[in-house]
Amino acid sequence: MSAHEPAADPHRILKTFSALGTLTAIYPPGHPLITEKLREADETIRHHLKDDDALRIDIIRGVVHLNGVPSEGRGDGHDGLPIDSLHIRRGVSVDEIATLAAFLGRGKLALDSPVAAQLTSRGVEHISVARLVPLDTRWRAHQWPERPTEVLDPDYEESLALAQQAFEQLSSDRLLDIRTVRDLVQLLMCRVATSNAALAQILAVKQYENLTYCHSVNVAVLSLLLGKQLALDEETLAVLVEAAVLHDVGKTRIPLELVKKPGALDKRERKLMEAHPVLGAELLAEIDGLRPLTALVALEHHRSVVGGGYPDLGDGVVPHALSQIVSVADIYEAVTGARSYQSPTPPERACLLLARLAGSKLNAALVKAFVNAITFFPIGSIVRTNRGELAVVIRTNADDPLHPVVELVDEDIRGALGAVDTRARDADGGYQRHVIETVAAPGEAVDIRRFLPAARIS
Repeated sequence: MSAHEPAADPHRILKTFSALGTLTAIYPPGHPLITEKLREADETIRHHLKDDDALRIDIIRGVVHLNGVPSEGRGDGHDGLPIDSLHIRRGVSVDEIATLAAFLGRGKLALDSPVAAQLTSRGVEHISVARLVPLDTRWRAHQWPERPTEVLDPDYEESLALAQQAFEQLSSDRLLDIRTVRDLVQLLMCRVATSNAALAQILAVKQYENLTYCHSVNVAVLSLLLGKQLALDEETLAVLVEAAVLHDVGKTRIPLELVKKPGALDKRERKLMEAHPVLGAELLAEIDGLRPLTALVALEHHRSVVGGGYPDLGDGVVPHALSQIVSVADIYEAVTGARSYQSPTPPERACLLLARLAGSKLNAALVKAFVNAITFFPIGSIVRTNRGELAVVIRTNADDPLHPVVELVDEDIRGALGAVDTRARDADGGYQRHVIETVAAPGEAVDIRRFLPAARIS
């Protein structure tokens, strides 16, 4: 919007859609009350889209965000809507608004790919809806594999083997071989973090329960990507990667059945689980050859930038900058991975979860840099477009992270149908395609690497 015009009122838009959903459930199409509400919604949306390509409304823990900026007031009054994420793009028509209203009028929706496909089949190409998943959701227990099951990039597979070796040494009270750690850090920095194929597997929705060494390798690479985005020097990056790959070693001192327990922990279990940063720091501090900051990051990675978290280190203690980096990577990796109590969260929703923690638990500047580094739809993500097409992200667009370059694929994700840049616009200036969601790979192993550029990243 221009500086002299007020921003759109997201609360008004949500109330309008809530009212439309109610009206379409009661009255037939074309009823004067529905027509009037549609006109009101259309005018409000078009006014906002004069200057912006998209209108994005997200309700995160009761706070309504307009294009990523929190607004005054809370979204609790919009409980009639079975959604908490509404994205509308330039070019939307009254018919699309009416079609969405009809869906909302049905009541509670299971907002997965079939709903998106149904909307698309009815001509809704400029609106997407979603239900965000809170961090503390406890889903029913589910048995997930404990490591990736697909064909792995060789460098990534080697890094997992080295990490497993290190964690097994620590869990069995054997001496940690520092050479293993040094080799792992070198491998992650020089080969894994520069491989499109490896990054695609690390950034993908993970259909496995990566509790220990897999999680730690992934957090180390994500921390490295953020460190590079911040232009840290090579020595600092090496310190960061070592600390990140060992940040959770305290969990080797926690009973595995507790680490993997489905559902909420009781007070005693929670206290024991929250001891893992201290246990890890004590363990690492006794190992000769590790960098001093490695133990500190293990101690602080669950601390908030404004106080709080665990362990209690006293008033006014701000976590080290490297601890703050690992905290961002740790949360993102945790929610995009499967747990016995949670299904994996798609990358774009994980970014929204980080946004809600920015400025409180997490450093807001680091969250912004992290999202810029990985983008909403990372390379290798399997996505669906507003046209119902299935695709694999093969390149990101730094100037337009919501519109990557994708390789269209068949529904079995076996054959390539051609690459398209979703930044392409039609004659009216609107986008020809939008990515509307990330989807999980089918049950059988799919080798995404065949669709990715072979070149390494500098």
